[in-house]
Amino acid sequence: MAKLRKWTAYRKVERPYTRWSKVRGKAYVKSRPGKKIIKYDMGDIILGHNQFPIHLTLVSKDLAQIRTNALEASRITGLKRLEAKLGRKAFYFRIRAVPHQMIRENPLAAGAGADRLSTGMKHSFGKIIGTACQVQEGKIIYDLYLPQGQEAFGRSVLKLMSKKLPVRTKVLAEYRKAIALTDKEIAHREKKDKARQQAAQIEAAHEAEAAAAEAAEAAGETEASTDGEDTPKEEDTKEKKEE
Repeated sequence: MAKLRKWTAYRKVERPYTRWSKVRGKAYVKSRPGKKIIKYDMGDIILGHNQFPIHLTLVSKDLAQIRTNALEASRITGLKRLEAKLGRKAFYFRIRAVPHQMIRENPLAAGAGADRLSTGMKHSFGKIIGTACQVQEGKIIYDLYLPQGQEAFGRSVLKLMSKKLPVRTKVLAEYRKAIALTDKEIAHREKKDKARQQAAQIEAAHEAEAAAAEAAEAAGETEASTDGEDTPKEEDTKEKKEE
């Protein structure tokens, strides 16, 4: 596995021409790496953030680039602790810093005979090795929405997540009134609950039918065995009477 270069090589914010297009002929960069960030919205993504009164944000204090490796490591660290304490649906978490900027590497071999392995500045554009997001001072990196009474826990989670990032950060809090669910959201929830109940009832009915069939089959086998045992006894009694 290739080793990651030190981030000091990519920390500086630059605007190289890395245009990508669906039309291959119009794209300056013909290919781009896959995304390492699996999710951008986590928690209760169906009903969203309007149901939570506490809004915490992690804000950058520097001008720099953040690689996808750092964002994904930070996301995993925070999400693990949020789900362990609050569950999967008791919060809403969103990544606001999206990595669009492509970062490149023009490797130059060093040592004896290295001049025969490198191209120097002949093709200096380099090879695309990953993506990064450019954050300005004051850029929101993460949004975290929590229920009442969980502000201290949310601050500790965001502070822990910031340790994985190469920029200085601060946590800002906003207190707001939780918005009641709309009629459409209530209907959606009721429809989902009704479908879940119907599925549970159908499954229970299938299980009951299977249990009844098994019981009937077992009863039939028992009757067949008893009938088979009674037949020889009757024949014996007939023989005795004839004698």
